[in-house]
Amino acid sequence: MSSRRLSAVNDFVVKFANVNGSGSASANALFAKSLLRMGVPCAPRNIFPSNIQGLPTWYEVRVSEAGWLGARGGVDFMIQMNPQTWDKDVASIEPGGYLFYDSTRALPKSKFRDDVTTLGLPLTEICNAAYKDPRQRQLFKNIVYVGALSFLLSMDAETIETLIAEQFKGKDKLIAPNVEAFRMGRERAKETFGEPIGLVVRKSDQVGDKIFIEGNSAASLGAVYGGATVCAWYPITPSTSLAEGFTRWCKKFRIDAATGEQRFAIVQAEDELASIGMVLGAAWNGARAFTSTSGPGISLMSEFLGLAYFAEIPAVLFNVQRAGPSTGMPTRTQQCDVLACAYASHGDTKHVLLFPEDPYEAFEFGAQAFDLADRLQTPVFVMLDLDIGMNERLCKPFEWDPNRKLDRGKVVTAEMLENGFEFGRYLDVDGDGIAYRTYPGTHPTKGAYFTRGSSHDRYARYTEDGAAYVDSVERLLKKHATARTLVPAPQMIDAAQPTKTGALFYGSTSPAMQEALSMLNKDGLQVDGLRARGFPFADEIKAWIERHDQIFVVEQNRDGQLRTLLTAELGIDPAKLVSMVHFDGSPITARFIHGAISKALQPANVEPRRRIAS
Repeated sequence: MSSRRLSAVNDFVVKFANVNGSGSASANALFAKSLLRMGVPCAPRNIFPSNIQGLPTWYEVRVSEAGWLGARGGVDFMIQMNPQTWDKDVASIEPGGYLFYDSTRALPKSKFRDDVTTLGLPLTEICNAAYKDPRQRQLFKNIVYVGALSFLLSMDAETIETLIAEQFKGKDKLIAPNVEAFRMGRERAKETFGEPIGLVVRKSDQVGDKIFIEGNSAASLGAVYGGATVCAWYPITPSTSLAEGFTRWCKKFRIDAATGEQRFAIVQAEDELASIGMVLGAAWNGARAFTSTSGPGISLMSEFLGLAYFAEIPAVLFNVQRAGPSTGMPTRTQQCDVLACAYASHGDTKHVLLFPEDPYEAFEFGAQAFDLADRLQTPVFVMLDLDIGMNERLCKPFEWDPNRKLDRGKVVTAEMLENGFEFGRYLDVDGDGIAYRTYPGTHPTKGAYFTRGSSHDRYARYTEDGAAYVDSVERLLKKHATARTLVPAPQMIDAAQPTKTGALFYGSTSPAMQEALSMLNKDGLQVDGLRARGFPFADEIKAWIERHDQIFVVEQNRDGQLRTLLTAELGIDPAKLVSMVHFDGSPITARFIHGAISKALQPANVEPRRRIAS
């Protein structure tokens, strides 16, 4: 047993190591929700295999009264329920940390660490004595360890029992047995250990009015508010729950109360090619349509995306990124599709990308993407990833102005055509690169909405004339420049003192990055931060980079894809940009960022590396 024990109030990391299919998920989530109910911010992350039942799974909970929701790195309290991963899990515990395990079966001393406090409770023995049914023994063992954990962390028992009752609402016969199992674990822990440990959960008021929701669910609700009525998709981890969420929201908000008529169409296509084809067909007809997918799906959709870009058809794609290439690691997170989406399809293409940092922006950008797609008449990608999409996260409540109007862009009406408006499907009237369009059937004889994916002139007439082709693709570049003024503006975080050093980041990297910037500031290392929120890059980003001598570009992929995009699109000197990458499939941590930047800024490092990898 360790003589040095970690002590902290509302500031530590708990990790559960379980076997997939053991029924532990609901018990672990109960623990996280209990923290929130006690007013203590937390950030849970479900780490699960893409393979069959029986493989290891983990559930990590970052407890942070300060509200830091990014991965910190390290584990303070390990609840070890899986012998398969014992050695690796024990090795991850911080010195002075705690190991809780099922001590029914004795383990050799070599399996433990002298600098970690071990807390053994015979969970299997307890449940075998209390329950006869094998499945009950397994399921209630999870609740028993939550009870023991609640005692060890000084948690409020009444709060958890109330949550158990809420969790099984409508299944009243399950409430009493689960409460009994919870109390059994709590009492047995009190008898065995006598007193709680040094990690304490104390009631707080830091959660406030924040909501707790998955990014995929938030994005799908944003699609509803953004006016989407058509979703065509093909199942793929980790985006499947986004389409499923849209289905749930549509059944709530898109059914006519008077007639019961369904005002939406959701199609599970035979593959990703079919799904994007359906989306473009629906969008061509004037519907707001989208698909949800991940990297492999984007690869398959590439040719259709070229059609949408050149024919100028609006569409929205929610890309919930996972580790690649190929099948990669389907249940691990990365930001590895940035270049694939920015330049999707053959030929000269440039697409619009949005980078939400949390569920709030997943909702906001999920709605805004449809306005941008219609305004620009082009595909728009909402670049989520598994860490945002499939994990519940605290965020501020969603906001929606009831007076907000959908921006359908430049649409010619029958009245305009009757009054002599000169309609050319690819005619740039306003000089912003965006032509006018009509909806099919707008007028019986004038301004038919005709679209070409092959080379065309300003009036959608087929031609292979070189000058006409150059005119078309140059106008698309002008439209892309217009998009620079429409994507969400970057967020700038100034250091306490003026500095020539900066860190540029985006998407799910944001929570860990913002915490790391705070840590650096406390260390007296001044680093400005800038969060990119969209592509093409706003003018402010280039100006910000030019004001600094050295920029760390922090991202979660091997090749520094955003750095490549910055140098290619803004003409930035590559020597100015230090690529800081993390790509093992786990979320980037504040500790990694802080440590890497601190080391790079040490006076001895006169010539900093141009690539830093975890």
